[in-house]
Amino acid sequence: MHAFLQFLGATGTVTGSKYLLEIAGKRLLIDCGLFQGYKTLRVRNWADLPVAPDSIDAVILTHAHLDHSGYLPLLVRNGFKGRVHCTHATADLCGILLPDSGHLLEEEARWANLRHSSRHDPALPLYTEQDARGCLPALVTHPFDKTVTLDGDIQLRFRPAGHILGSAVVEIEAAGQHLVFSGDLGRLHDPVMRPPASVQHADWLLIESTYGNRQHGQDDPRVRLGEIVRSTVARGGVLVIPTFAVGRAQVLMHHLEALRRSGEIPHVPTYLNSPMAIDATEIFVRHQGEHRLNHDQCAAMCKMAVAVQSPEESMALNEHAGPMIILSASGMATGGRVLHHLRAFAPDPRNTILFTGYQAGGTRGAAILGGARTVRMFGEEVPIRAHVENIPNFSAHADADEILTWLRGFSQPPKQTFVIHGEPDAADTLRRRIATELGWSVSVPDYLDRVRLDGAPHEAGANRPRA
Repeated sequence: MHAFLQFLGATGTVTGSKYLLEIAGKRLLIDCGLFQGYKTLRVRNWADLPVAPDSIDAVILTHAHLDHSGYLPLLVRNGFKGRVHCTHATADLCGILLPDSGHLLEEEARWANLRHSSRHDPALPLYTEQDARGCLPALVTHPFDKTVTLDGDIQLRFRPAGHILGSAVVEIEAAGQHLVFSGDLGRLHDPVMRPPASVQHADWLLIESTYGNRQHGQDDPRVRLGEIVRSTVARGGVLVIPTFAVGRAQVLMHHLEALRRSGEIPHVPTYLNSPMAIDATEIFVRHQGEHRLNHDQCAAMCKMAVAVQSPEESMALNEHAGPMIILSASGMATGGRVLHHLRAFAPDPRNTILFTGYQAGGTRGAAILGGARTVRMFGEEVPIRAHVENIPNFSAHADADEILTWLRGFSQPPKQTFVIHGEPDAADTLRRRIATELGWSVSVPDYLDRVRLDGAPHEAGANRPRA
């Protein structure tokens, strides 16, 4: 019986991670993410999957970020009946991320209907908060580094990936094949998260390439963060930080607390305006063994910012004068409360918008970083006159050199390495480095490519019907 691997997402883009593995008579979906960014990608979320959800036996999640887990509510609503396997922290984070995603999708549809800013009448959410809560009972948790056996004598193991809490490198062994899915790899020397675990063997390897064409700078990002806070405060401005609620918000609060404690930044009002990030911070404390912070550091981080819970409190912030710091989701300004803050503060040159993570093409964050003079929000064009800053060193993704270092931990080359989860230049640059520096057989798959896992060539899959 042949085994097949099909690429249903995160090809030519960093979003929509989905990989269909047909092996030992079973269909496994590794990751179940939403497409984000360009409209040509986002419309894929509304289309039928190329494979019927009720034909999938199980889902395996590398981690909880929405580009890896955010399609789960739709998969379950559309007929998936199996289990979703993940680590303990991933399940905890999905419990807040997915319902929050459904809530935001409903809010966006409500705003579009109020402002008549959608071509659809009425505008509908991709899924609802109820849909998201309905998929959570399917989650089944496993510890790191323990081999568990699924149906069909399929062996599964999660290894720490160091990207966010619960993030895992997934190893699957079945029918004489050993597959490794990197998920999103963390930094080798991150000040908060522990490094990704080394893996020594794979027949077939899928490696992410988010930063496959770049190296993170050697400068201490905390120093630059302090400079930006001080200059914004000196102007009497507001520092708005669009932040990923899981991982990045906690890292930023840790660094801001250290800067404040050392006297490198003044005491100014600081707000964490994301109920999801507030909940994620509590989960961060609960899973202390997965990161480097001790109990006292966790406690100090939690006290750094005032937690903003209600929509009324959130809206009231927009009436405050600076100086102050607001951390608010989402990290790429694709939705959430941060949009209201950007609409309020982006037009004022005293203020600063600070990005601290990857901005996928087609997102508002990428547009603002690219120098856009206006950005569309809530059906209107908002002028961008605030200072725009970027500290990429805060990224939770391994850069190209760190990815190559991790790959050198393999005791022998895989039969084939597939470079995924990267925009075209990043993926192809990493492909060339793997081929040149390691001498491995490596390729960059296209969307819907299907590979037979016995050395057979790719099968074109762009128009493959649902199975």
